[in-house]
Amino acid sequence: MSESSWSVLVVICVLLSFIVVGLKQKSRDSVEYGFGGRYTGRIGGGAAIASNWMSAASLMGLAGIIYLQGYQGLAYVIGWTGGYVLLLVLLAGQIRRFGKFTAPDFVGVRYGSSSARLIAAVISIAISVIYCIAQFKGIGLIFSFMFGIDYGHGVLFGALAVVSYLVLSGMLGVPRNQQLLYLVISVSFIVPLMWLARGLGYFWLLPQFGYGVAIDDLSRQFQIDFTAPFAHGTTFGWCALCFTLMVGTAGLPHVLSRFYTVPNIRDARWSVVWGLFFIALIYWSAPAFAVFGKLLEARQGPLLSAEAARGVADLIVLKTATGAGLPGWLVGVLAAGALSAAFFTVAGLLMTGAASISYDIYYSILNPRASEQARMQVAKGGTLALAALVLALALHPAGLIVEITALAFALAGNTIFPLFLLGIWWGRANREGAIAGMLTGIVCTFAQPLFGGVLPRVATWFPLTSSALCGAPLVILVMIVVSLATPAPPEEMRRFLEEEVHGKLE
Repeated sequence: MSESSWSVLVVICVLLSFIVVGLKQKSRDSVEYGFGGRYTGRIGGGAAIASNWMSAASLMGLAGIIYLQGYQGLAYVIGWTGGYVLLLVLLAGQIRRFGKFTAPDFVGVRYGSSSARLIAAVISIAISVIYCIAQFKGIGLIFSFMFGIDYGHGVLFGALAVVSYLVLSGMLGVPRNQQLLYLVISVSFIVPLMWLARGLGYFWLLPQFGYGVAIDDLSRQFQIDFTAPFAHGTTFGWCALCFTLMVGTAGLPHVLSRFYTVPNIRDARWSVVWGLFFIALIYWSAPAFAVFGKLLEARQGPLLSAEAARGVADLIVLKTATGAGLPGWLVGVLAAGALSAAFFTVAGLLMTGAASISYDIYYSILNPRASEQARMQVAKGGTLALAALVLALALHPAGLIVEITALAFALAGNTIFPLFLLGIWWGRANREGAIAGMLTGIVCTFAQPLFGGVLPRVATWFPLTSSALCGAPLVILVMIVVSLATPAPPEEMRRFLEEEVHGKLE
């Protein structure tokens, strides 16, 4: 059997294992369809958080952007990791105490407004769609790499595989599948990296630390300064991107929903701690792939053609593995991990979007008497509709995987995060302030394409992927001013926040 055949066989076997596990634990209840799934302990919850978080952006996009931009690309590592610290400190325990199933559900109940719930649901759907486009790009690139087909067909076949899994197996959030997923991702990403480091002559037992010598070799032997700060951008741009990714992480609907299923505040916080540890294992590895790829290029010649590097830099992990001569089965393991991460992130995001359609719009606003079966049908129909929309948009992606993903984080950081922050910590925030804040956040997120041509300063202060540094504080200010200028929320809600969300000890 040829090397490429071994790679394809490994990928197929891994995906089939997920389908088998999914069929064994098929979600038949709309309460699970789109929400967090059952509780499985602190470490299990951390693994579920990590697997829910790992995506094509983590396993492919990070290495791709660091390969292209060096130090500048570390903003993604720091921003996404720091976001979980922010989530741990500010929101995780309080979200658990509040006890609502989805981000729009929290907004609707906390602010007592169907209009606010509807806007939040539309924002959640938009975040899911944008995030999914990035994942579909990763799936299309992997399919084209593994099976020798063009990108368009790769995206199409990947979409069919994702939708088939959802129809057959139900919710990504089934915990056993999530923990299996993290095991597959970590092993498939770290073991090939160890093999790669050993083959190149570097410390392989902990390649996440040993690749520093490769950076020195790049500088000394080839005059490539991989660590020069801000060589591919500005200090403001780097800080703005870090901040946007941090608050965006703390505002992502499918991340926030994970805390609704834990039994108490301690477990919510410890789940985040364990999740952060599991995520860090992958994030420490992505820069090593980028450095080893750059080193191989310096020694052997380009792994990616100069004209294609910008568009397909996300493939640098797989190109580095093949360029270094890793066995075909091991390249297949690496591809299987990246494909699994993208595959199940898409599944989870589509389910989150479908939950917003079926629960927050259809059931909570349009038809409160809808039966369980009707809600499930709407959820599945919404999943298919969102998948079709994402597929159409993913055929011509407008950027690298992490750049597309960053737009979703900017939207979350400018809208959902301020609503949760003030909704939990400031009892005076009301529905008028929430609606004004969300509308302001939408404008801030898309200010560059809307107004950048007429007002260049807007494009400088509100870049498309990094707008929350200026946008989120502006939204918080708008919410405060509007809330103070309009009637206070009901006393019952303020008492609930004081006694239940902040007052209970667990």
